Amino acid sequence: MRQSLLFGKTLRELQSDEVSVNAKLLLRGGFIDKLMSGSYTYLPLGLAVLQNIAALIRQEMNAIGGQEVLMPALHPKEAWEQTGRWKDPGREVMFQFSGRGDRQYGLGWTHEEIITPLAKKFVSSYKDLPLKLYQIQTKFRDEPRAKSGLLRGREFMMKDLYSFHGSETDLDEFYERAKGAYLKIFKRAGLEAILTEASGGAFSQYSHEFQVATPAGEDIVITCAGCDYAQNREIAKQKSGDACTRCKGEIQAQRAIEVGNIFKLKTRFTEAVRFTYRGEDGTSNPVLMGCYGIGLGRVMGAIVEVHHDERGILWPEAVAPFSAHLLRLQRDRRLGKTADALYASLQKSGFSVLYDDREESSIGEKLADADLIGIPLRLVISEKTLEKNQIEVKLRGEPAAALMPEKDLIKYLKTVLGRV
Repeated sequence: MRQSLLFGKTLRELQSDEVSVNAKLLLRGGFIDKLMSGSYTYLPLGLAVLQNIAALIRQEMNAIGGQEVLMPALHPKEAWEQTGRWKDPGREVMFQFSGRGDRQYGLGWTHEEIITPLAKKFVSSYKDLPLKLYQIQTKFRDEPRAKSGLLRGREFMMKDLYSFHGSETDLDEFYERAKGAYLKIFKRAGLEAILTEASGGAFSQYSHEFQVATPAGEDIVITCAGCDYAQNREIAKQKSGDACTRCKGEIQAQRAIEVGNIFKLKTRFTEAVRFTYRGEDGTSNPVLMGCYGIGLGRVMGAIVEVHHDERGILWPEAVAPFSAHLLRLQRDRRLGKTADALYASLQKSGFSVLYDDREESSIGEKLADADLIGIPLRLVISEKTLEKNQIEVKLRGEPAAALMPEKDLIKYLKTVLGRV
């Protein structure tokens, strides 16, 4: 992509009341644009990151047997009345309104009320189970205090997976597989997620959250320095400074961002719609459910909160909008021809490249924008490099650059970058 044609511009100063790091850097870097509190437009750079996060999620969901669907965001009141959640807790978080003929609707903030009767239409026998369906879709939540950029919004992208089982043993086994898949997703996205016990509410004793430690977090997680003990402060029986009851290590409290959660719903929603299956012996049995959510925008915001410095973002390679950022520093015909040729060569070799070919920008502006945008690898062609018949190569997080002959560049890129 030629940067001169890219929709969205970098900003030196932010004319906004945003206080969170992720909002400031994503707005300044031209990744998002704020429509109103809790609602953002993803510009081409931001959408590329979001799509890369979605691709990681799809790969891991498909690997554990998930099948992708896409359900409506507009829900009839009747579906939510059937489970008792139109008023409690639906009216607290759900955008509800009247349509033609005074029919009542709501915008989906979750999809148990829609997926459960959908699955019921196609599942009747033990032979149809287990079943795992997921979607990546926009959700709506009437947040009283939308804040922290992409971390808490009124409109946001979420992956929600729902699993259906014939026995608690099968549900338990899949729940553990889902845990593993989630940890893989977050690790691939550059996040060290803490598997954290949280209240299961009316569904089970515990649910699990995936928390990323950062001072920007709104949650408090109680963890042990010596073992894998981790609980949300709301249910924790230990406090900072205690000795861990498991290993005697020191208990500590830290702020964290919740990027995903998983629940065993069991029969909470299947009973409401009388969803049963015929067992191998011909008897009728209740279908059990689990649900598993990841907020894509939250993941993106968390990545920025964790991976940044005073100059801008440092995107992990797997989610970066481009693999490399090619900069042509001076306005010179020979320099331009060399940079154009390298851009074409890199694309032909399968690398995604943002090419800063802007004529009006100074050298300082181009270098500052490259750091702000935070693509993992910076390639510079200048009068100095042209004299030496080499290219300046610099990893975003490293202090020093190196010079390299073009003939060695493709091999180097394939070694350094996992995605081509």
